[in-house]
Amino acid sequence: MSQPGQDNPGSRGEQERFFGAAKVVAVLTMISRVLGLLRDMVLVPLGSPLVADAFWLGFSVPHLFRRLFGEGALSAAFIPVFTEAAEKSGPARARMVLANTAGLLAVVLSGLVVLIELGLLAYLLAAPGPWDRQLTVRFTMAMLPFMLFICLLALCSAALNSHGHFAYPAAAPILLNVGLIAAGLWLAPAVARTDAGQFFIVSAAVVVCSIVQLVGAVWMLRRSGLAARWTLRPVLPEVRQIALRMAPTVVPLGMVQMCDFLGRLIAKTFTATAAQPDLPLAPGVVRCHYAAGRLYQLPMGVLGISLATVVFPLLSRCAARADRQGLRDVLNRALRLCMFLGIPTGVGLVLLAEPIVGVIFEKRDFSRFDTLRTARMLQMYCAAMPAYFCSHILLRTFFARKETRAPMVISAVMAAANVGIVFGGIFTPLRSAALGLATAVTATATAGVLAWVLHRRLGKLGWRRVLVGTLRVSAASAVMAGVVIATRWALASAGAGRLIVVIGCVVAGGAAFLAAAWLLRCEELGMILRRTERKAGGDSATMT
Repeated sequence: MSQPGQDNPGSRGEQERFFGAAKVVAVLTMISRVLGLLRDMVLVPLGSPLVADAFWLGFSVPHLFRRLFGEGALSAAFIPVFTEAAEKSGPARARMVLANTAGLLAVVLSGLVVLIELGLLAYLLAAPGPWDRQLTVRFTMAMLPFMLFICLLALCSAALNSHGHFAYPAAAPILLNVGLIAAGLWLAPAVARTDAGQFFIVSAAVVVCSIVQLVGAVWMLRRSGLAARWTLRPVLPEVRQIALRMAPTVVPLGMVQMCDFLGRLIAKTFTATAAQPDLPLAPGVVRCHYAAGRLYQLPMGVLGISLATVVFPLLSRCAARADRQGLRDVLNRALRLCMFLGIPTGVGLVLLAEPIVGVIFEKRDFSRFDTLRTARMLQMYCAAMPAYFCSHILLRTFFARKETRAPMVISAVMAAANVGIVFGGIFTPLRSAALGLATAVTATATAGVLAWVLHRRLGKLGWRRVLVGTLRVSAASAVMAGVVIATRWALASAGAGRLIVVIGCVVAGGAAFLAAAWLLRCEELGMILRRTERKAGGDSATMT
């Protein structure tokens, strides 16, 4: 039997194919995230602070539902059951499970959208409140249908991922980003003259683009032989199992998103206005919080979530086969990659937060003051970058084993702690930076507790290899930090602009890190650079 932390030869080929697919997902996700940054460069500086805060808070509501029920709880509950159905009962049964899940999900979400829309309308009529609050509600109502289409897209993407089709799910956000860039740059200014009017055009584009994404996913399902007519009855036992497992996964998978949303809600509540000038936060804080969130989530999406997306079906297969050693091997390997990717990414963003924010967002109505407070929030967030990466892997290990209670309890406690830190911090000199600090502290604590519980559940997980890898990558990151600091000082002394400073530091720091990692013999560097191994004549994971 292989030792803990070592690769299991019996599953080596399958692991290589799935980890190799992470590269495909990462490249496509990087393209999507770059376009997302271009989208934010267009939209974030748009509008006066109070109007922008109203839009971004309204924008957060359907996105929260997407992260909770679409990309989060639904996928986590669906993939293990769908994978088990395919493994044990064949593809025909798996298609029936997908069709039944999709039909019921469409009905439930449609009803939920209608109920929320009616509730918001009743609120507007009964207690409209200040104009900026009315505007927030109207933006929310305009974008709420996005929730329906994006959750169905997440279900289709989960089915595709389970069968080794990773490219379209990773590329689908490109369609949304391109559509919103076009809306923000050309359509909105051409149709509307006020800030609010332009944001309403962007809101409509959000919904239209989500429909286009879903149509593409359904077409991919048909092409892959996974599509079947959506059904409502009979409700299959597997679908009941998915529904029962969804609820406990909402909190752990959506903790960061829920905390971010609650943070924006708290920030909006305690933003100073003409009627209440003594509140601690300046107008525009919700927009700044969104901008900081987008920047720290860029590497998390490109690297961390890409890795978790590809590893989850592999973890589910190991769990379905009762392959305990294979599960430990995959988890160990994924955690080492998380530390290798997360530590230098966090260090680099902490050091370059201010010039990066300035280059991307500081224009039009986004001021120098906005840049500085966004950078402080970003630095706080990025202090916990390795924890964000690891949490996604640890949670999916629990869900692959169909264990939900422990992650739910741990995450609920941490979410409450997060809100407490935010409430206390905004009244200290931290002000808006408390939003990032609260998430960093609770995410780190969550990752630590989840790892401890898994260690007790699965036995030895090869922590020595994880620790050795972490020490090596920390040393390489320290070398990178020294190079970045020296490069930034040299370029600033020479009078270089912020864009040149950012490019120069990223290139020099990245080269220094890779060189140091190679000299220190970081095994994880070999994992990333190694080409996917395939046996001649053997099957391979489809990466289309």
